[in-house]
Amino acid sequence: MEQLVGVIAKALVDHPDDVRVEVVEKEHLIVYELTVHPDDVGKVIGKQGRIAKALRTVVASAAVKMDKRVTVDIMS
Repeated sequence: MEQLVGVIAKALVDHPDDVRVEVVEKEHLIVYELTVHPDDVGKVIGKQGRIAKALRTVVASAAVKMDKRVTVDIMS
C-alpha cells in the first residue's frame, strides 16, 4: 500500500525524488503521511482537492481486505 501511494504521487509531481511516504499505525487506523516538495503540494491536492480525494479513494478501496481504516495525509 505504501508503494501504491508513492507511485501515484511520483507520477503527479515535478520533483519525484522528494516524495516520501511514512506509515503511522494506530489501533484500527493506518495513516500514510505523504511528503512532497513544497512546489508540488498543489499538484498533489488538485483543484478543490479532487486529486487528493481520488488518491484517498484508491487507497481505501485497496485496503478493504485489511479490516482497518486507511487514510492519506499530505504534508509539505
